[in-house]
Amino acid sequence: MEGPIGQKEKQLEFALASVSELSSASSAAQSKPLVARFSADFGVAELRFQQESESIAAINVDLPTAKLFKLGPVQSVCISECSDSSKEQTAYSRGVNVQFRNEEESRAFHCTFEQKKKEALQGKQLQLPNGTVSDTRSKFDDKIEPSSSKMYFHYYGQLLHQQNMLQDYVRTGTYYAAVIENRSDFIGRVVVDVGAGSGILSLFAAQAGAKHVYAVEASEMAEYAQKLIAGNPSLAQRITVVKGKVEEVELPEKADILISEPMGTLLVNERMLESYVIARDRFLNPYGKMFPSVGRIHMAPFSDEYLFIEIANKALFWQQQNYYGVDLTSLYGSAFQGYFSQPVVDAFDPRLLVAPPIFHVIDFMKSKEEQLYEIDVPLRFISSVGARVHGLACWFDVLFNGSTVQRWLTTAPGAPTTHWYQLRCVLSQPIYVMAGQEITGRLHMIAHNAQSYTIYLTLSTKMWGPGAEQEGILQTSSCKLDLKEPYYRMSQPQAYPLAQDQQQHQLISTQDIPIQSQDLEEAELMQQPSPNSDAQLNSIMGNV
Repeated sequence: MEGPIGQKEKQLEFALASVSELSSASSAAQSKPLVARFSADFGVAELRFQQESESIAAINVDLPTAKLFKLGPVQSVCISECSDSSKEQTAYSRGVNVQFRNEEESRAFHCTFEQKKKEALQGKQLQLPNGTVSDTRSKFDDKIEPSSSKMYFHYYGQLLHQQNMLQDYVRTGTYYAAVIENRSDFIGRVVVDVGAGSGILSLFAAQAGAKHVYAVEASEMAEYAQKLIAGNPSLAQRITVVKGKVEEVELPEKADILISEPMGTLLVNERMLESYVIARDRFLNPYGKMFPSVGRIHMAPFSDEYLFIEIANKALFWQQQNYYGVDLTSLYGSAFQGYFSQPVVDAFDPRLLVAPPIFHVIDFMKSKEEQLYEIDVPLRFISSVGARVHGLACWFDVLFNGSTVQRWLTTAPGAPTTHWYQLRCVLSQPIYVMAGQEITGRLHMIAHNAQSYTIYLTLSTKMWGPGAEQEGILQTSSCKLDLKEPYYRMSQPQAYPLAQDQQQHQLISTQDIPIQSQDLEEAELMQQPSPNSDAQLNSIMGNV
């Protein structure tokens, strides 16, 4: 990567392909060599887009008020508040379209932008009447749109939704076992329950002998948690309910253990993992533990003709040429793509997988918050059967790395079904594979401010048979999906007859597939989960 230019300020200056203002009468981008510079002249944090050889900034952006959005792998837009002296300092919004030279430079710029903005916001403080100082906005408020935040906390503030999670006995039972079986980690320790909800995990920690538990919950569920805890007086004296966001609240002491249930659909939906990591940085002692401590996103190509036809048929409504005298067919293409932009949430038969799965590791103990803004996973599979591949199936598991017992909570197909089910990204254009053929691609997830992710999936098949050494691409299919708007199919898995060649080519063991993850420091731990987890995964994939 040529990336940030210069040696002295390589983290503050980036070369760009082009820059243009959205409000400009001319849509033409600046043609001369351009750079973006982060500066803090006279105590004012700015982002400047200017020509490389000139000292006068072409475009100035006020960093504390700016927001940066990805429009594509190498294209972003920066929006900020500005003022116009001719209009008596009336605030208005300014948009700058930024084109990067490659994806690596785009990612580096976004990481630097978030870091510099964070520093600017910490420096931009509000003087209160009593002389104390407080930040004007929390990190959560800065990155999440208010309407999404309001609906999120409203949803989790209702008992019926808490009941749905409590009645997921795989989820609740695994948490209970992970805590009680590791009493030695909890006895006499300070625990912080991140996003406590009903307070059930706080009560588990107290049962395990915790010295004190701080149950942090931002929704109205905090009042219900207080009632539930008070209804268990033998434990209540060691639990304090703190209403507020983990990004904002202050606690009187550091924690020895963080416990939380931050997982959403595909592990990362709802973006609570970021709050979990922020709580780690704010509250956890340097040698503290996290329950859970590691998450893995598993992926494998699948073939499901029934599901593909079901989705495709949804758009048939728009093929009517005489709907009350109106021809609807002009919208058929848009409707067809719209239905395929929804990830499918349901439970499926693991025999639908056409290759052994790979997984991507997220280490909650080490990952930085910014690393969760964009998740990029290279894909490589060897097909075990000849089939029509309809997309990518995904599920996750998390590890409770206790001192006494290591326990996994899995949402894998074939394992007992959880309220997370599994998730499938369905291609509108399937691809065809033969047994032994290589499938490559990319799963690229970009966080957005509605507390979810935009998913970009590409699957390709490599040339198979004579001439395969040239590694030419035979077929490619891509799709864009919004994890925020899934299709909740949630059917129980149906019995699918095995194809003839599927009986002849069994799936190989998952340990034979190299880890597709940047977190290779944990490779040894990841390849050796608890015996129960290995037995489940091997029974799923090894007996097809």
